[in-house]
Amino acid sequence: MKKLDGIHHISSITADALGNVAFYAGVMGLRLVKKTVNQDDPTVYHLFYADENASAGADMTFFEYPGVARGRAGAGMIHRITFRVGSAEALDFWQRRLASAGVEAQRSGTRLLFADPEGLGLELMIDDPSDAPLVAEHPAIPSELALQGFAGVRAYTRIPDNSRNLLEDVLGFEASGPDRYQSRGEKRGSFYIYDTAPETRGVSGAGTVHHVAWSSTIEDHAAWREKVAAAGARPTPIIDRYYFRSIYFREPSGVLFEIATLGPGFATDEPLEHLGERISLPPNFEHLREQVERTLTPLPNPRAAARASTGS
Repeated sequence: MKKLDGIHHISSITADALGNVAFYAGVMGLRLVKKTVNQDDPTVYHLFYADENASAGADMTFFEYPGVARGRAGAGMIHRITFRVGSAEALDFWQRRLASAGVEAQRSGTRLLFADPEGLGLELMIDDPSDAPLVAEHPAIPSELALQGFAGVRAYTRIPDNSRNLLEDVLGFEASGPDRYQSRGEKRGSFYIYDTAPETRGVSGAGTVHHVAWSSTIEDHAAWREKVAAAGARPTPIIDRYYFRSIYFREPSGVLFEIATLGPGFATDEPLEHLGERISLPPNFEHLREQVERTLTPLPNPRAAARASTGS
């Protein structure tokens, strides 16, 4: 069985799909690669942003719950998502770009810390050049300065040692320091780090992470479920999400984990060059299209908007 290939995707919550697209596709320069619905609640959007080829390892997703109150990260929740960049010049560029968008960012050596408009903790860091950069095209962002995919995530916990056995012995993460782990497979790797939880209780809501997914081959997916179940982690049955297959379980510190397959991929139902331009519905949701399109707020094509704003 092959090792998990680092982070597959990270799913969070937003109260404002329009603002979410403006920030992640507009300011951050990611590509909106899939505009679909939450398959557990098809009355709301599920938006996917990634690199140019909709790759696992760069896939930031959001469930939209319009008007939901802002949340707060606490014990058992991820509180910061870190993207890779390639150089100190890239950090300089992003500090200026964020400031021009009204986003305050704090520079600390090889890192730049900030939050999205709903308070979700984000970070850019100069990191491992051995992983292929996963870059999206944006007319205002030179490719050498663009985001290059996930470096990892940081989670809050009160008893980090509770998770050690599952992370190391079951999932194959390698310890890289106190309360620090690395999930590395054949092509990519991502860190998973614990920080001491605040005293205040975490609250799910806008600006919080729902779950983090780790990458498995399709061939090994069922075996991963069996391994997790044998360790007592109580995974869900395998769920076919059409674009990938998933199992979900909570690691002992409380963070919701998913193991997702590397494929079939987002070009399964629309051409790669037109990803994200229309609402895509898996076949078993297609009968809901009229209702979905009537209910959901129309979203702009961010690529067309970006080209128009630069005159290209």
